[in-house]
Amino acid sequence: MPSPLFADRPAAQPSERNAVDAMIDRARRLRGDLDSVCRAGGAVDEDDPQARWQRALCELAAHHLDDLGTRLGQLREGPPPPVPDTAPAEEDQGPLSGRAGSAEWNLLNDGVEWSAELYEIFGRDTAAGPLSLDELPTVLIPEDQPLLTSMVTNCLVDGKPLDGEFRIRRPDGRMRTLHAMGEPVLDPEGRTVSLWAVLRDVSALNDSRQLEVRTRDSLHRRDDIARTEQRIAVELHQAVLPAPQDSLGPACGASGAMDVAARLLPSRACGPTGGDWYDAMTLPDGRTLLTVGSLTGRGIPAASSMAMVLGALRGMAVAGIEPRALLTHLNQLLQTSVQPALGSALCGLFDPSSHLLTWAQAGHPAPVLFRAGTGTPLPPAEGVLLGAAPGVAYGQESAWLLPGDVLLLRTDGLAPAADADTPEKLLGLAPRFSRSRTAAECVRTVAEEFGGDERPAEGCVLVARIAG
Repeated sequence: MPSPLFADRPAAQPSERNAVDAMIDRARRLRGDLDSVCRAGGAVDEDDPQARWQRALCELAAHHLDDLGTRLGQLREGPPPPVPDTAPAEEDQGPLSGRAGSAEWNLLNDGVEWSAELYEIFGRDTAAGPLSLDELPTVLIPEDQPLLTSMVTNCLVDGKPLDGEFRIRRPDGRMRTLHAMGEPVLDPEGRTVSLWAVLRDVSALNDSRQLEVRTRDSLHRRDDIARTEQRIAVELHQAVLPAPQDSLGPACGASGAMDVAARLLPSRACGPTGGDWYDAMTLPDGRTLLTVGSLTGRGIPAASSMAMVLGALRGMAVAGIEPRALLTHLNQLLQTSVQPALGSALCGLFDPSSHLLTWAQAGHPAPVLFRAGTGTPLPPAEGVLLGAAPGVAYGQESAWLLPGDVLLLRTDGLAPAADADTPEKLLGLAPRFSRSRTAAECVRTVAEEFGGDERPAEGCVLVARIAG
């Protein structure tokens, strides 16, 4: 391939100058469009790997487009003139990155010709002359020297094109990354007489590539961590909550007087598993504990706090503590916890011998009673969120349940808080509940109405059906 350095072997010029101008114009317009897209992203949050990755891609694309514009401009202007050995070195008037220079090493007379740009890229005084092929490795960082030697050998001995990157250390101490492209120049007999190459400073482009790779790896690591945390949180939930979720079976009591079923309805939209819970258990005195609740937070911290609260709740219920006092103790527990959290909860005790339900609430929706095909919210018991304030006293309410009654407890996540139709939707399930034979069928009905992993938040539902 002829060298573009010498007047007797000029590089081929484009046959249509207007075509090059049109490409330059399109490149400029595309660069402007890229700037608009990058500006539309707004300020970059340095703590957000996704935002840093997007910025890195924008910068990488900008470097490519800027380099394309520069190369097209050089194509339009034609090759630069050769630089005499006596010419003074030009001052570096701007950033080096993106500049390109050409060189030819003559193997017959050891002559070397460099373009002016190449002197600037290497930071070398023209009075010192160009570097020979033997001298060139001395300015490379040591670990890249074997790479350059291999590239030059393959080019001169095997006729392979020169194509690769290496790093140099300039006299001013700056390290630059260069991309070399070239090929051997042959005489009419096919013998290699010289090596011609174009060397381009790709330092900024390489930095952008590395930034993009680092941010992409950071995103992958963040995703891996998130998946691991979600798996652990789910496993913690499964270890703590009663299973199977659809049916907790008879909650014992007198002759299994209460059939209980519950389900945790997950949400893909809200991220990792949170601190929602449900529980039903028969106590030593024959009563049945019914509880649902939700703690703030997501992932492992919320799941571990939920496990702590549910364990304490079970222990106090077994000890015979009544619902209102039980919530008072839970509130104090969250106030003094190493990981403070807010929570809502409902705790109820059902006595199968008298069919009396007693419950207390902490910033939680009241129970809903379904009887004879009609749904009715039960009176709410007074009480603020758990962990919100010290020394809080909680109210307590009670109601008589009849055979065939269906009691529904839920967390706020069952439906969006802004959905004003949620109570009406729940009450509208009464006819379907009256036709259900088990609590599990009622839970499945709720899941069909409010379920799906596209829900905005996870939620729990617990249904207790009185045998009759």
